[in-house]
Parts: sequence; C-alpha cells; structure tokens
Amino acid sequence: MTELQLKLTLESHPQNIAQVEPYVSRIVEEYHIGEELFGTMLITLTEAVTNAIIHGNSATISKKVQVDTACSADKICFTIQDEGKGFDPDSLPDPTAPENILVPGGRGVFLMRQLSDTVTFDDNGRIVRLEFVLQ
Repeated sequence: MTELQLKLTLESHPQNIAQVEPYVSRIVEEYHIGEELFGTMLITLTEAVTNAIIHGNSATISKKVQVDTACSADKICFTIQDEGKGFDPDSLPDPTAPENILVPGGRGVFLMRQLSDTVTFDDNGRIVRLEFVLQ
C-alpha cells in the first residue's frame, strides 16, 4: 500500500464534529481498512476532535482544528492539533474511580487511551496522536 496522507481542517464549532464520520468512512473505503476498525477509529477520533473544539479551542470559530492522517501498510495515525492553551493529560481525574462514575463527561482521553494502540500528547496537549495497527 502506498502511504496515504489526508487532512481535515475544521472551524471550532460543535456542529463540525459531524464531519469526522464521513472523513473516517472515506479513509476506510478508499484504503481498504477493515470495517472492524471503523467504529474504534470513529469513536476515538470523534473524542479527540470534540476535545480540541470544545476544550482546546473553547468553541471559538476563528480557531481551527487540524486533523492529519497518515496510513501505511501496517498502521494508521491521526494527528489532531488545536490552537488552545493546552492541558496536562496525566492530571485528568480517573473516570472509573467510584467518585467519578456518575459524573457526566470526562471520559474522552480515557476512551482514546483504551481504544487506540498508541496515544501521545505533545505541545502541552495541543497535539494528540492516535495510532492504530492494521491487521
């Protein structure tokens, strides 16, 4: 497989989160990625883009969220970048702790870590890389 690189640039408005699904569908279809990975990639990328728009960029339309995708024969990597102040992903409360079970929200980073093969945060949390191994 030739390496694929695709980009998606979104204004930071919550309605633009809906653009993630057709983007992932296009990647799965065009590059013959197994359908079993579609749901996992969709949930994970949607969480990352939602966090970038809502928390990173504070839903400020003038700020952009950039999604870069690189796909090779053995893996696919999504890089999500926002223009926010950043955050420390290791300081987030554990959503599985008893005191947080009924708290709404706060599960995005947890889901990204559970569903991706690799998650890394750079530039003070403004850049998130999600990696999935292709089988």
